[in-house]
Amino acid sequence: MPHQPYSYTRRELIEPDWKRLPAWRDVTPEQWRDARWQRAHCVKNTRQLHSVYGASLPESFYRDIERDQAERATMSLLLPPYVLNTMAPAAEPDADAMYADPVRRHMLPAFSDRDPEWPSHPHASRDSLHEAEMWAVEGLTHRYPTKVLAELLSTCPQYCGHCTRMDLVGNSTPQVRKLKFTVRRPDRLNAMLGYIRETPAVRDVVVSGGDIANVPWPRLEEFIMALLDIDHVRDIRLASKALVDLPQHWLTPGARSCVERLAKTARDRGVALALHTHVNAAQQVTPLAAQAARTMLDLGIRDVRNQGVLLRGVNDSAQQLLDLCFALLDGAGVLPYYFYLCDMIPNAEHWRLALHEAQDLQQAIMGYLPGFATPRIVCDVPFVGKRWVHQTEEYDRERGISSWTKNYLTALEQDDPFALARRHHYYDPVQTLGEEGQSWWRRKEAAAARP
Repeated sequence: MPHQPYSYTRRELIEPDWKRLPAWRDVTPEQWRDARWQRAHCVKNTRQLHSVYGASLPESFYRDIERDQAERATMSLLLPPYVLNTMAPAAEPDADAMYADPVRRHMLPAFSDRDPEWPSHPHASRDSLHEAEMWAVEGLTHRYPTKVLAELLSTCPQYCGHCTRMDLVGNSTPQVRKLKFTVRRPDRLNAMLGYIRETPAVRDVVVSGGDIANVPWPRLEEFIMALLDIDHVRDIRLASKALVDLPQHWLTPGARSCVERLAKTARDRGVALALHTHVNAAQQVTPLAAQAARTMLDLGIRDVRNQGVLLRGVNDSAQQLLDLCFALLDGAGVLPYYFYLCDMIPNAEHWRLALHEAQDLQQAIMGYLPGFATPRIVCDVPFVGKRWVHQTEEYDRERGISSWTKNYLTALEQDDPFALARRHHYYDPVQTLGEEGQSWWRRKEAAAARP
């Protein structure tokens, strides 16, 4: 067999030793596997971060994180111990290992990570996918003809720096005053169910937020059972990053009994019930996360799928992507499903890849994984939706502007006779362009700034 650009080796999953970190040297295995203990010991500020790592990290590192929270972060800090333990997992952390670590880079961003000239793209926006504009009722986005997104809540057990719903999810930061739901939760959920019942074109419901791991099990079960009672709903997808960031939550007796009942009811009614998670780096696939995923499958969930995000310094090479996909597939029974280009939210330019880089990655990973487990790399184009990265109609590489068309209408376009012919744009990060392209954007920004 000739030498291949990527060499597959079956790798054993690793559970990092939490006792290597000063704050948790006396934590017992029973405590570590307790979801309540994990939630109670979440890190929410740099003072608590310092208590975890102490003098193993220099003061400059803590100042870097603190400055980012004060000047750039669109998401507040909220990191369970389980997440922190996957950062620099090989040994006691030092500054170099932490700065280079892919989990740290997207879960604990530092000011020095951000692009100094272009922290935000000129076309960045808080709700970059315009989901709230497409709410049929508050929190229910009807964007695709047959699918809706139900945002049950606006909190998570952990916050990701690159969150696409940063305008709504989590606590306000100095940069972002978060929006709030205005309708009481029971009324809002009832309105969602009412709309779905009255709209027979909806066959697919994504139940998300926030993260459904923050919905009490009885309340979540009640909502899903109500969806299962609607005859035209054929697919239900539950979304939880906590499957890997707080796997303890999914292994509690309450979780097991709830999921088992939901899975049985779905199976009896011929509905496909799946669980979607969000993993960006292979080291996040730990034995405990794998146990949680396989437990969901054993209880009757049809599929557990991963929807990752392409992030520079995290998973922007074919080696990293394939390592992650094989860890998910071989180690946890999780299907690699999508990798999205990072959305054009504020202060995200240091994470975002250019479209041509994503196209190259899609090409590079083909042929190594089974076809059913080869993830599609997609661009979520504003007002268009998910498109494979090779589906662009035109692409100006010099200025980093791609043009896209769509094949369906949203409620925003139902009276627009030209909607399907219109071209929508997506933009590469300016710093990935050549000098001529960067100069063009600088001139454009300077002209826009003139009175």
